[in-house]
Parts: sequence; structure tokens; C-alpha cells
Amino acid sequence: MTNKINIAVIGVGRWGVHLLRNFLAHPKVNVVAVVDPHPERLAAVKQQFNLDENVLLTTQWQDLKTVPGLTGVAIATPATTHYALIKDSLQQGYHILAEKPLTLDPAECRELCQLAEQHHLILMVDHTYLFHPAVERGKTVVQAGKLGDLRYGYATRTHLGPVRQDVDALWDLAIHDIAIFNAWLGQTPVKVQATGTVWLQGAGEQGSRGAEVGSYTDSVPQGLADLVWLTLTYPDGFQAYIHLCWLNSDKQRRLGIVGSLGSLIFDEMSISSPLTLLHGEFEQQGNQFIPVNQKQVVLELEPGEPLGRVCSSFVVSILNNTPSEVSSGWVGTKLVEILAALTLSLSQGGKPVFLSDRIVKEQKSQE
Repeated sequence: MTNKINIAVIGVGRWGVHLLRNFLAHPKVNVVAVVDPHPERLAAVKQQFNLDENVLLTTQWQDLKTVPGLTGVAIATPATTHYALIKDSLQQGYHILAEKPLTLDPAECRELCQLAEQHHLILMVDHTYLFHPAVERGKTVVQAGKLGDLRYGYATRTHLGPVRQDVDALWDLAIHDIAIFNAWLGQTPVKVQATGTVWLQGAGEQGSRGAEVGSYTDSVPQGLADLVWLTLTYPDGFQAYIHLCWLNSDKQRRLGIVGSLGSLIFDEMSISSPLTLLHGEFEQQGNQFIPVNQKQVVLELEPGEPLGRVCSSFVVSILNNTPSEVSSGWVGTKLVEILAALTLSLSQGGKPVFLSDRIVKEQKSQE
């Protein structure tokens, strides 16, 4: 037992319960505490997982300070609570795995990353798709040049709920597809644009959501967008277009990159063929362009639950005292910087926002 890592899970709602399940199954982990403000959730997970009586179940996260030998904390709480929880946990000397997004403020993210480095602690963000076998395989395909000259990318992420009250569809959904595009392209956007529509939670309802939302709702005076359209422009001119909506019963989770030699499609809703390489190009004959070399290849993927891989990576990072190369706090910070720039564009009706200018202005405002 002495060679195991003691981990606490904060938040066992819709996502946190899966983190708990994976850590309970990990051979190098002892789950020593579970925190959730709802006593009924604690009772439910105690029964569901037949938790040992020695596992602390508490509604107060401050109680973790009394747990001896606690090594790491997994946080799956509303994004508005992340900053305070993570900062306090780092100051207590705990390694952190945080649900995405790291926080809602780029400056807070940078502060937390620096704090983790000062204390020689792991700060990792649960960007689960970056550990998905299809995303890992897709990255090798794109970066091996099998699509030829890259032309553009597109993604659709729609479903009917859940509708969140702390952030809009942009912050809830976009981070997944942006993370995948960044990983496949090996670069991050330099310019972003966003437009959206609010149906359910307009400006008049913001007060009812409570003061805990804080500065985030100040940045979205129009309310929480249910539908968002994004354009990301990368340093080499590549553009990706993303459609997001949590008010659409046509559930889609589909992302593609188009190149001169074909397209790579990640369709999470396709059980039999989630990652497909569609070969095809044009041959010019006179003034006509004729499709040639067309074929479809379903790419084989390694088995494994993405979230399980996230948890294992967190454990390995702790054991080796080495930050995650895939999803460190700094990776999470970059994604939050992009989301913050998109929020600014959204509030300005789709005005382009340049990332370098945005970050410089934020840094100067902190001085």
C-alpha cells in the first residue's frame, strides 16, 4: 500500500463520478476522500462503488487538509470554482488534475501554472479528447503529410442539452474541437471570430444565476449563447470552422481536415469507424477537374477509454515528477486564452480578435 498514490476526488456529478471510477480501478491509486456539496451524491457513490469505511466522504473540501498523506486532487466542479480550489490545493502541496477549462480567466490560469512550478507540483487539465485513440492516430496521419497540402478544417458538436448555467455553449463545447485542431496541426490560432444566438438564458436571467459566476457574466452581457459559430485562423493561414449548439436534437460530434490529397474524418458517433481517411484528389483535363484516386480507409485504433488514459497519465506524471506533455496546465492556459478571445469577439458581434494582441493587453493590465 505504501507505493500507492493517495488521491481525493472533488465533485462527483455527471463527470466526476467517472473520474472516481477510474481512480478506484487504478492499481497505483488509493482513493482516500470524496468531496461533494450534495450529501445524496456522496451516499450514491458510496453504495455504487462499495467504498471502504476509511474513505472520507465530506461536503466540505477544506476537510481534505485533515487527510494524512494526500498526494493529489482531481477536481470536477463548476468552472467558476476552479481557481480558488486549485490555488488552495497547490498551496497545500497537492498535485492537481482539473476538469476543463482550467479557469475562466487566462490571467488566473497563468498564475496557477506558475504556482505549480514554484511548488514543483503537477498541474494537469482533463482535456479527454487529447487522449482519445482516434485523436492520437489522427495526429500522426496529419503530421505525416498524408492529406497533402492542408486546406481547411470543420467541426460540428450539437446535442439537446445539458444546458449549463455557469458558462455558454462556447465555453462548454468549443474547447474539445479547438484542442483537437491544435494537436493535429501542431500550432495554435493567431486570429479568432465568433458569432452566436441566445434563446434560453438571455441578459435578463443573468442575475438569477447568482454572484458566483462573477466576471464571466460581465464578459457576456448578451447572455449565455446556445448556438455559436467559430472561425479559427492559424499562423500558416489554415482556417477551421466550428458549429456548436446544445439546443439541437441532431446529435453530432464530427471533425474533419481537408487536404489536397483527401480528408481525415473523426466521427465520434460512428462506433464501427470513428476515424476515416478519405483519399481523393483532382486531375485537370482541359478546363475540367476530374476526381481521381478515390478510396476510403477505416483506420484501426488502439483500445482504451480516453478518461482512463487521462487518469493514468496523471499518475505517471506524479510518479515521474514530470508535467504532462499532452495536457499540462500551460496547454489548458492556451485554450482558455483562445476561448477568452472568442468571447470578446462574440460580445462584439463577430469582430476578429488577434491572440497576440489580446494576451499582451491582458498582461499589461496585470502590471
